[in-house]
Amino acid sequence: MKLIFASNNENKIKEVKAKLPSFDIIGLKAFGIEEDIPETAKTIEGNASIKSTYIYNNYNVDCFSDDTGLEIEALNGEPGVYSARYAGEDKNAEKNMELVLQKLNGIENRKARFKTVVSLFLEGKEHTFTGIVNGTILKEKRGKKGFGYDPIFVPDGYSQTFAELSLEEKNKISHRALAVDQLVEFLTSTN
Repeated sequence: MKLIFASNNENKIKEVKAKLPSFDIIGLKAFGIEEDIPETAKTIEGNASIKSTYIYNNYNVDCFSDDTGLEIEALNGEPGVYSARYAGEDKNAEKNMELVLQKLNGIENRKARFKTVVSLFLEGKEHTFTGIVNGTILKEKRGKKGFGYDPIFVPDGYSQTFAELSLEEKNKISHRALAVDQLVEFLTSTN
């Protein structure tokens, strides 16, 4: 089954392809879609829906999209829906992490969670799936794997950051993995 993944983020595409080996997952660039779909919603759910709705309405293909946010308890849920652009429109992961670490400087409560919402448009109907993983924000970066905030986030029950875990390990427990697992279960049950 061919599905368009409404993303240009090669890291996300790689993670999702690893979870869906029996599906032909095609990113936006590979499908020939160059435009940047504006993420204007005030929620993670809203942004995921905007992207999949846009692709379905404009290209009439089955597709899915995701939106992810890091929600930090001591920062009242920031960066949340603004996670990718937290330190500016250039979506610089290093600057985003530095801003989080700066804002948490001197704060003992380091509780945080990653939340991913996947929006699937299949045969004209939208279905959503949510994955959440709780954890802690470190005081410094550790690890070279992963992307985004992975070097400062340690999932509950682990001593390693997402950036220290292998893709296989991360794909068993991450927020995106949990949401994609629900997507896979849904797609498998409808086929």
